[in-house]
Amino acid sequence: MDIILVPGFWLDASSWKQVTPALEAAGHTIHPVTLPGLESVDAPRAGITLQDHIAAVVNVLDGLDGKVVLVGHSGGGAIIHGVADARPDRVARNIYVDSGPLGEGDVINNELPADGDDVPLPPWEGFEDADLVDLTDELRASFRARAIPEPKGVAYGKQRLHDVRRYDVPATVIACEFPSSLLREWIDAGHPFTAELARIGDVDYVDLPTGHWPQFTKPHELGQAILAAVGGRVEPGDWGAR
Repeated sequence: MDIILVPGFWLDASSWKQVTPALEAAGHTIHPVTLPGLESVDAPRAGITLQDHIAAVVNVLDGLDGKVVLVGHSGGGAIIHGVADARPDRVARNIYVDSGPLGEGDVINNELPADGDDVPLPPWEGFEDADLVDLTDELRASFRARAIPEPKGVAYGKQRLHDVRRYDVPATVIACEFPSSLLREWIDAGHPFTAELARIGDVDYVDLPTGHWPQFTKPHELGQAILAAVGGRVEPGDWGAR
């Protein structure tokens, strides 16, 4: 199976480096992507939009044969949902890593401080405690050293969707910061944050308790959770304890 890995904010394709060995060992072909504007700290980011990031992943998908699995971390969840909207017949499964689908007209995060066309990685004090679980001082230093400013147009831009067949694409949510039971409570309560997720017909949930960056804090466990999801179903439980 071809698996496209879409990183979250401030990260490029190399952020999946510790996750990919398990996927490749299982015989899958892995396509980690570096999105426009994330090529380097010095890359131009003016005018880059959320739609540009979606189009970049669609371009990768169009170069492959058959159906593919999409994996999106954090803000990458909005991107893979946009790709499923653009190519619903080509996506075998969307896997949301501590993320979820972004609905029509919604934005990923327009509260992040911007510097011109850039949204730099904020100070750690700007994150919730749940974000930073298991992110040691060493991992924080490594993350900050590799961080690339996110294009403002991606963080602040509105999602544009067109094809309701996106709801037919099976999904797996790998819940890290908050347990999946809480996420399902929000869905049952009609929380606006979960409105788009609630409309997807086939959703599995798996818990991987850690902070917001499991590709750094629990890469082996994340790889195993993705493998289980690619197999079509995940067993309920705590993957962080396996």
